[in-house]
Amino acid sequence: MTGEVVNLAKARKARDKAAAEREAAANRARHGRTRAQKARDAAGEEQRRKLLDQARREE
Repeated sequence: MTGEVVNLAKARKARDKAAAEREAAANRARHGRTRAQKARDAAGEEQRRKLLDQARREE
């Protein structure tokens, strides 16, 4: 009955770290933006920038 000696503090920390990583991955999936959403926002920003540049007065 000589099993492996386990440091309970390290085991607890490892368990908590794994749980936190699973939760972080779920949050990234839930709150992350897709590539299409980022491209749409970038295109909208580019369109607004062009509109402002066209309205600028030349001195």
